[in-house]
Amino acid sequence: MANVTIYSTPTCVYCKMAKEFLKSKNIPFTDHDVASDEKAREEMIQKTGQLGVPVIDVDGSIMVGFDKGHLQKLLGL
Repeated sequence: MANVTIYSTPTCVYCKMAKEFLKSKNIPFTDHDVASDEKAREEMIQKTGQLGVPVIDVDGSIMVGFDKGHLQKLLGL
């Protein structure tokens, strides 16, 4: 099973869509709220160089935004 981390904010529609997709596929993930977690926000910026969310890290492969097809590919679905 892939190690999945998502960097999100509570008001981000695409973040919610990404998390719902992962839940629907029974894929465990770690969620970091970058609106309230400064350390996670800095970690996200180091990985992407930007503040856009969601940022999805699948075993070190970084995806900015929610692209269902690309995420399925990264997850091997």
